[in-house]
Amino acid sequence: MHMGQESLWTVLITAITVLGSASAWRYYEKRAERKERDDDFIRHDCIDRIAKLEALLIASSLEKDNMRQTILDLTEKVAQLTVKVEFLQKENTELMKSLTKR
Repeated sequence: MHMGQESLWTVLITAITVLGSASAWRYYEKRAERKERDDDFIRHDCIDRIAKLEALLIASSLEKDNMRQTILDLTEKVAQLTVKVEFLQKENTELMKSLTKR
């Protein structure tokens, strides 16, 4: 009977080992799937963020170009106004001289 009991223990230990191995396999399989899903999420999140940053960079570049053109336009207008003011000051001085001569 001692031999039968030993065989029973061997069968039980083997069954527990097989069941434990199967559940361990399922655990590691699910863990690997979860890690893969997390990696996919991170990858897609990074792709989305990169796309948004590229769009912001393009918009910023266009805005910079528009501002540069505006500054050039304003600089040109200031130069024109400066010439007009100088002309008007000169004309005003000449008119004042001609009035004081009379």
